[in-house]
Amino acid sequence: MKTYKAYAKVNIFLKITGTRGDYHELISRFVKLNSLYDELSFVKKTKRKEFEILGEFSCQREQNTIYKAFVALKEATQDIKIDNFFSKYAINVKKTIPAFAGLGGGSSDAASFLKMCNKELDLNLSVNELATIGLKVGADVPFFIYGYDSANVGGVGEIVEEFNEEVLEIETFTPDVKISTPKVYQVYRSDFFAPIDAKEADRFKNAKSIDILKYTDAYSANDLFKPALQEYKELKRYFKNGWHFSGSGSSFFRLKK
Repeated sequence: MKTYKAYAKVNIFLKITGTRGDYHELISRFVKLNSLYDELSFVKKTKRKEFEILGEFSCQREQNTIYKAFVALKEATQDIKIDNFFSKYAINVKKTIPAFAGLGGGSSDAASFLKMCNKELDLNLSVNELATIGLKVGADVPFFIYGYDSANVGGVGEIVEEFNEEVLEIETFTPDVKISTPKVYQVYRSDFFAPIDAKEADRFKNAKSIDILKYTDAYSANDLFKPALQEYKELKRYFKNGWHFSGSGSSFFRLKK
């Protein structure tokens, strides 16, 4: 069967616009990294068994985003073809995107898995239906479902609007610092909470990514950078001027020289 690529992303900017219960509403520019991706494929099992993920992961199966996507897909479709298929096939993942790095590896894997299932099992789900299922797995999953090179993502991840601009060559650096996204958001809310208003949100939404990278530093482009530095003080050793911070980290990125 075909091998699918699950691409990484960076957040050119990430600004908090408010809260929704325990969640944070945001506006962020997601840009796909065509040079960094995991590879997913369905492989035949040697014997019949339960849902199986092959690959190097640091979490238990039930915490894996692919497993969560499998459960969400079954709940949404109630289609017996899904269990029948995965009694014979496993999902194999060749990991390249670093974990706990702000590059969306887990979300991209989940999105690719959903799209693979939709195609190979003839589920006939629309892109919007897949995105709705993906949102149950994680806030970043809908962006990867749509597959845009660049998009403004809003709400708690459910609003994905394509942003037409030149494709940038971006390089990344990921220090060996494992960051908890929920913890960074918790520190933001307790110590740094300062949502931007609609006018400021529109300014970011309409700016080209290349201009944000040229004229905005990491601190003002990403509201999660300061809380991440406070909670993970070793990050400071790796930060260099001219680099930006992706998501809740720990990855830094810049335009390729």
